[in-house]
Amino acid sequence: MSRNPFDIEDVPEPDGEDVKSFATTVQLCGSGDDPNAANWADVPGEEHPSIEGRWSSRWNTHALDWRVGHGDLRFAQRRDRVFIVFDWDDGAKHGLIEARCDGERLVGRYLNLDVPAITRPWVGLIVDATRIDGEIPGGRIDFRRSGTRRKRDVENQHRT
Repeated sequence: MSRNPFDIEDVPEPDGEDVKSFATTVQLCGSGDDPNAANWADVPGEEHPSIEGRWSSRWNTHALDWRVGHGDLRFAQRRDRVFIVFDWDDGAKHGLIEARCDGERLVGRYLNLDVPAITRPWVGLIVDATRIDGEIPGGRIDFRRSGTRRKRDVENQHRT
């Protein structure tokens, strides 16, 4: 039985030492000049009062251009963790993130479901219900919905 609500392969060591170490180096601040600030998504944000649900997703590394797709974010039963399954390259490739909720930060690990040997620490910042900025070593994994939400609309929603 898997930890994740999608009943797929689990992310190995989502709280590993490399994840903790990487998290200390990430300085996401949700600013207007962040690469994820532009509204590039095709999933409407106005339909989502919570961060749970459908998202547009994209990732890159310094060696590759943006790869876009869609994702689904769900909380663990205790709501102290999020799981995000997402695809890219027109649904041909798939990944899973498991992250611990630490205030507005999400700290965990990405797993390439097509090549499970590929895992990376991931840190995300919940900017609002339409934007989660995310960083991996050497690149980004971001999530976006169209529209705008005020930060107070989603404050502490993962704690309820």
